[in-house]
Amino acid sequence: MPRTKETKETKDTVVRAAGCVLWRRAPSGGSGGSLKLCLVHRPKYDDWSWPKGKLEPGEDPLAGALREVAEETGYTAVPGVELSTVAYMAGGRPKRVRYWAAEATAGRFTPNKEVDRLRWLSPAAARDRLTQFRDRELVDELLTVLRPT
Repeated sequence: MPRTKETKETKDTVVRAAGCVLWRRAPSGGSGGSLKLCLVHRPKYDDWSWPKGKLEPGEDPLAGALREVAEETGYTAVPGVELSTVAYMAGGRPKRVRYWAAEATAGRFTPNKEVDRLRWLSPAAARDRLTQFRDRELVDELLTVLRPT
């Protein structure tokens, strides 16, 4: 019987993913408005995180990050600087998620199978709501990059 080529990824294969720390300025009485960060709730994991996801084979990481933001939040975004890469184990495999700061420009959230809730929160509230401690450092990194007024 002929053998088929093994195409399964091994446990040593790094899962490549990308996402964004999505932000916008909320209108307020003052100049510029207050900074709001977007968190998504994933019912499969019952967690709050940044919009992110696995890259398609051969996909550019920034393009993948913006695709994931659109798919999970319904928003288009203008990318800014690249933030830190977060590495961890997921399902017994190493995972590396590249993140970018990105300003939400337009869109509207519609709940779906992957993401059932979305919240725009102040940086302090976002830091508190994020499920994974490793995601919280990206709040401070974004604040340094944006230098909010």
